[in-house]
Amino acid sequence: MTASSVPPLRIAIAGASSLLGREITELMSKSTLPVHELRLLDDAALEGTLTDAGGEPAVIHLFESGSFEGAKLVFFAGLEEFTARHWAEAERTGAAVIDLSGALSTVRGAIPSIPALDDLLISSRVATRRLFRAPGATVIVAATISTALRMLPVRRIAATFLLSVSERGQAGVDELEAQTASLLSFQPFAREIFDAQVAFNFLDRYGDSSLHKLEDVRVRIARDMSDYLGYRAPMPALQVTQAPVFYGTAFNMFVEFDGPFSGTAVEAALAQVGVKVTQDSPSNASVAGYKDISVTLRPDPNLPMAWWIWGAVDNVRVAAHNALRIAERLFAN
Repeated sequence: MTASSVPPLRIAIAGASSLLGREITELMSKSTLPVHELRLLDDAALEGTLTDAGGEPAVIHLFESGSFEGAKLVFFAGLEEFTARHWAEAERTGAAVIDLSGALSTVRGAIPSIPALDDLLISSRVATRRLFRAPGATVIVAATISTALRMLPVRRIAATFLLSVSERGQAGVDELEAQTASLLSFQPFAREIFDAQVAFNFLDRYGDSSLHKLEDVRVRIARDMSDYLGYRAPMPALQVTQAPVFYGTAFNMFVEFDGPFSGTAVEAALAQVGVKVTQDSPSNASVAGYKDISVTLRPDPNLPMAWWIWGAVDNVRVAAHNALRIAERLFAN
């Protein structure tokens, strides 16, 4: 069955007001999915909120029992706790489920999917499945570069990701904005999300009273990378740092080969999986609004067999685009 022969779909986005939910809604108008009805769902506090869906005004509706009835596809783009409570209800109605919240990471039968890589790693990954985990941008980046290098004589890979506050959703963005304004005016600053000064600062951990732990983020990313890659590509060592930026994810990856290796060979391998290698260093700002992974290569000054890969991605756009690609492939089969 081709995408053009698929009957029009009723699609729901649970957590439609989140950063990821809004991004999926925006990208839906450019998707090949034959959308008949798009239901935007969220909690009571956001009921009636007017948003934009492909250039057309759309209203967010209160999630309630029966909201998934008739839906063929449900994206869970909001809080992990919400997804954990309601994904099974969506599955019972017969809908395919694509989770961007991370709640299905331990659910048996929910498979991680990165369509741009799936055919290179396991050709049957999508065929008959209905329950999917859509990884975040850090996992997509690490998996993509590791897959690109899997046929080269790699000795080790280490990756450091510089996370923006948008990984904590709109609340994280709002807190950085409030902290920045308060610190510039020498006022006490908000710390409900991070319990630490994130404005003008880099962190390797959050405050003790934060509901989130940066180490938990690192462990989850590492686990998700392992779940997806298995033994099919080299597994990077991983570190994460909280950066004082609103959007985007920057990263630095160290790749050591068994012997001296040319940058041309590395660039060619990256190009095969769609990574854009540029002469100008990419940044959070330069990649905003793009779905591509952009990098630049530099040889290590001390180790002739080692290269550094500096890059950046629009973390929200990359994750949302990947989730839509899962849906497009699912309904093209």
